[in-house]
Amino acid sequence: MEIVESILDIPVQDPPEEEFSSADLIWTKFGTAEHHDDVALIPYARVDEFIIGECSNVECPTRFHIERGRKRSMGSLKEYKSDEYLEYRLYWCSFGPENYGEGGGVLPSRRYRLNTRNRAARPQSMRGCTCHFVVKRLYAHPTLALIIFNERRHINKSGFVCHGPLDKDAIGPGAKKIPYISNEIQQQTMSMIYLGIPEENVLEKHIEYVQRYGGSDATASTLASQYVRKLGMIIKRSTHELDLDDQASIRMWVERNKKSIFFYQDTSETDPFILGIQTEWQLQQMVRFGHRSLIAADSTFGIKRLKYPLCTLLVFDSRQHALPVAWVITRSVAKPDVAKWMKALLDRARSVDPGWKINGFVIDDAAMEIDPIRDAFCCPILFSIWRVRGSWLRNVVKKCSNIEVQREIFKRLGEIVYSIWGGLDTSVALEELILDFVDQSAFMEYFKSTWVPKIEMWLSTIKTFPLASQEASGAIEAYHVKLKTKLFDDSHLGALQRVDWLVHKLTTELHSAYWLDRYADESDSFQHVKEEYIASTSWHRALQIPDSAVTLDDKGHLFAKVASQKDNSRTHLVWNPGSDFAFCDCAWSMQGNFCKHVIKVNMICENAKGCRPSMSFWSFREILIDLCKKPMDDSIGLDESVAWTHQMLDQIKQLVELNSSNDIGIVVNNMPLKWISKKGRTFVGIPASLPALPSDSKTITKNVQKSRKRKRLSRLR
Repeated sequence: MEIVESILDIPVQDPPEEEFSSADLIWTKFGTAEHHDDVALIPYARVDEFIIGECSNVECPTRFHIERGRKRSMGSLKEYKSDEYLEYRLYWCSFGPENYGEGGGVLPSRRYRLNTRNRAARPQSMRGCTCHFVVKRLYAHPTLALIIFNERRHINKSGFVCHGPLDKDAIGPGAKKIPYISNEIQQQTMSMIYLGIPEENVLEKHIEYVQRYGGSDATASTLASQYVRKLGMIIKRSTHELDLDDQASIRMWVERNKKSIFFYQDTSETDPFILGIQTEWQLQQMVRFGHRSLIAADSTFGIKRLKYPLCTLLVFDSRQHALPVAWVITRSVAKPDVAKWMKALLDRARSVDPGWKINGFVIDDAAMEIDPIRDAFCCPILFSIWRVRGSWLRNVVKKCSNIEVQREIFKRLGEIVYSIWGGLDTSVALEELILDFVDQSAFMEYFKSTWVPKIEMWLSTIKTFPLASQEASGAIEAYHVKLKTKLFDDSHLGALQRVDWLVHKLTTELHSAYWLDRYADESDSFQHVKEEYIASTSWHRALQIPDSAVTLDDKGHLFAKVASQKDNSRTHLVWNPGSDFAFCDCAWSMQGNFCKHVIKVNMICENAKGCRPSMSFWSFREILIDLCKKPMDDSIGLDESVAWTHQMLDQIKQLVELNSSNDIGIVVNNMPLKWISKKGRTFVGIPASLPALPSDSKTITKNVQKSRKRKRLSRLR
């Protein structure tokens, strides 16, 4: 076939059929002798009919999704070739290109696609199909579209038919009868089923969304109903035990879910077991909410009850709720092992956004290795006291029967922590505590055996690192409580020593719960789910309590009263107000948690005279005071202190301006101009003045533009 080098030599084709495909067109070789493609020219208004015709291929019925797209505005190009685009879209068969299966083998095919907007998300549909084409709306002729077919056959890289009736292993009905279901609808339906929502409600919501996308159709509604019921049966019959041996079962799960694994190391004589799990949705949330923000670790969950402890990495979403973005299952806390999975996680985030960076990492365990965090993330480290506070409060309530004794012991424990900034001897304060409450033998035995040997390490960590706020600590604690509720159900006690059960619970029920929470909030649907999600942290519940409901004691601020919002006749007492170790008599606080009454009272005490500031503020103030104590003759140290202080002050000013402004546009306009590299977005700053261009600068500019165009065309081909 003769090769054509100009678009003007290609005839425009307008088939009479209502819907047409590549078989109805005459294809022309366009390009050069070294590199050319099969192309056809059709009216731009008929592109949709062509795509529908391609999807209706009898031999390989499918759907095509937009893999990539670009646009230009008219007049943006002063010089252009005949094949320059006004709009560019790359369409790819939804049965490709991934093909993950157990052991890396080929999965059984099917005649229909598993209904997803982007490339098929379920493993059964990832067939590795290479069929794809480009549609270019021509810049010179906007009423025409150039179709460039890179691969017309529905085959994989080995050249075999990989889906449809020509595949000897194909099963199932025809593709045209299957209602279109996007990833979002599918995930929504799965989440509702996993969370135990009645099937009638799931079906009603599913059909509503299917009809919203594809219109009202009785057949489509019937098939959608069958889809929901079958999906429900699959989920109910699914089991975490892929093999009777737990280790073999985990290996099989890892092989089947490679896209959800960011690090895996099997047990050997020299290496411990490490499994790092992160779904694609979690990766998106980590990149979105973690960039220039905080990441927190709930680091030692299930250390006594699970076969391997669970570490969860959290980001704070748009409502400052803790959102799990990665799970690490391992018993090893050694530096080399922690460094391995942290580096793998960071590399995965930067594969999406090369300029991704966090502003701080919040830890909750004084024994956690710090060096791997600093080496990987290169950011400040903060410490949250929620774990030590909760452990002390829970055991005080459990092991001491008198509520007045409970209040006093918890207050004294708080004074020991506050004493690290007051110059008091911690060992003396501990001895006085043990002597004063020697009659509380149950609690003292627990405290001396569990905490006295390591309390110096914890207090040193609290003093060394900036402390996280009560809002952040409450959000981490809320996640921990939700995780505990999901996993430590009485019906699952026999499976706690199996890793495959833990993985199954995390990636199904817990993942679905958080996905639905975020979806309900952002789409303003599922109002009941949205309301529960908003009120899931004590901080947000405290914001619903009016200031008038709080009454402080006039004599020394020994306690505060908080009127109940549900029962006007009931009042909660908060002792030691203003302190992170305040004690409330409500049921939630008695379980060892940060309650809304303590947080609300501490909010009021921030502006009250005679009240102690929060520990996070006290820690921040001590760090600034310590910087000011640098000796004048230590010039380098003084310079570093001044630079750090000014950097923090600038950030604080920006935050204050942002919080106090009613118009975000004014804040943005006042920000300094920043130039960011398109590829890496790693360089930030105003570039120096450019040198004067030489006399032949126009020629150089033209050559650069031509070089860029050639690169773009080579990518298309």
